[in-house]
Amino acid sequence: MPIITLLTDFRDFYPAAMKAVILTIAPQTNIVDITHGIPPQNIKWGAAALSFTAPFFPDNTVHIAVVDPGVGSERRSLAIRATGEKTQYLVGPDNGLLIPAAKTIGSFEVFEIFSKSTEKPSLTFHGRDIFAPVGAKLSLGENIHEMGKPVTDFIELPTKAPAIKNNILAGEIIFIDSFGNLITNIPEETVFKFVNYGETLFLEGQPLPFVHTYANVNSNEPLLLIGSHGFLEISLNRASARDYFDINTEDIIQIIK
Repeated sequence: MPIITLLTDFRDFYPAAMKAVILTIAPQTNIVDITHGIPPQNIKWGAAALSFTAPFFPDNTVHIAVVDPGVGSERRSLAIRATGEKTQYLVGPDNGLLIPAAKTIGSFEVFEIFSKSTEKPSLTFHGRDIFAPVGAKLSLGENIHEMGKPVTDFIELPTKAPAIKNNILAGEIIFIDSFGNLITNIPEETVFKFVNYGETLFLEGQPLPFVHTYANVNSNEPLLLIGSHGFLEISLNRASARDYFDINTEDIIQIIK
């Protein structure tokens, strides 16, 4: 049974229209909603959520992602084949949304979707009229080479690369989950070059013990840990780090030793 995932910032009835198109083309599809709660037009947030979840899906899963403030403009539509331990496909706009997930899966090829692959798309709803039908056809085994031409000049999101300089660990907030946990782009291998479990670091003058899990500190106390996604996370036990620190996505943070 084909598997297609959906990730959007739509929140409304729009995902249902995408599902209708998919099921018309591929009626046996198992459609999995990753989320439709990405903040409007927040491409980095969507890219992070997709990269955290896509690698866990089975071989030949198709991921359709739509966070697309440039819909109807000259921005291109992409289909990607990513291959690592599994082969997976990603379909969406050429705005950087898909690339972090593709990199997480493995090596990848990027294709600009041919206009002939769809019929008279709406200028404001490419999710329904371009990405859904292309994703459905890929899930049925259609050759990606027949849907688009290879491109190498795809857009990547600008990011602040994690860095260690003297007693400072710097990075960027790329996602904030519904608990208010602040997820950085600092991978665990970088973290462990800077700090060991049990040590205390500082953010905005506040002490942050580096621990294994939330319950290692008292309720409402801040902490640092490696999240299930493999990146450094700034959290509070049973409270919101977002509210506590007033930090948002794309903010640059400096953690001091």
